Amino acid sequence: MPDPTSPPRRRSAGPRRSEASHAAIIAAAEEILAETGFSGITFEAVARRAGAGKPTLYRWWPTRTALMLEVYRRHKDEALSRPDTGSLARDLEILLTDLWRFWREGPGGRAYAAIIGEAQHDDRARAALAGQLDDPEFPMTPIFQRAVARGEIADMAEAAVLREYLAALNWFRLLTGRLDEADVPRLVAALVDRRDPRR
Repeated sequence: MPDPTSPPRRRSAGPRRSEASHAAIIAAAEEILAETGFSGITFEAVARRAGAGKPTLYRWWPTRTALMLEVYRRHKDEALSRPDTGSLARDLEILLTDLWRFWREGPGGRAYAAIIGEAQHDDRARAALAGQLDDPEFPMTPIFQRAVARGEIADMAEAAVLREYLAALNWFRLLTGRLDEADVPRLVAALVDRRDPRR
């Protein structure tokens, strides 16, 4: 006999993704993440909350890390500015301020911290993290491309190194819970203004 307290089960749409089921699954994952953290994210728990079947989740997301990446990306684009102030330092200050606020105030930060943790023992999660730096949609990429064009940075090879430093800084601050936006200008200046203080 069906449990009257359980949400109605959604019919599988087969290989074709049902937008209603997709939205319900993402919403369920966000809710569980907010309530219990990454440890509570299992396909069984998400399927039960969403009223979906576990095979549907496995068909659309091969791992819970893949599901968490979608939870993370769901709101990131809306939260981040696309600054173009004509200054590398100022563009990075705006971007990092938005990013830290996004991580601090919603489920995105918890999701991303979980992905970083999962990458310590999951090759696919590790590859997903590393691949972001080469993704043309990575938010820092156009900022550094413009800085190279303006002559603020020597070339894209140097830009790639700086992107990696910034990614490491962001991840460290996220994992240690130190997302105070007042620190951003000082940290950006230390990275961008690399003049020899002895001169």
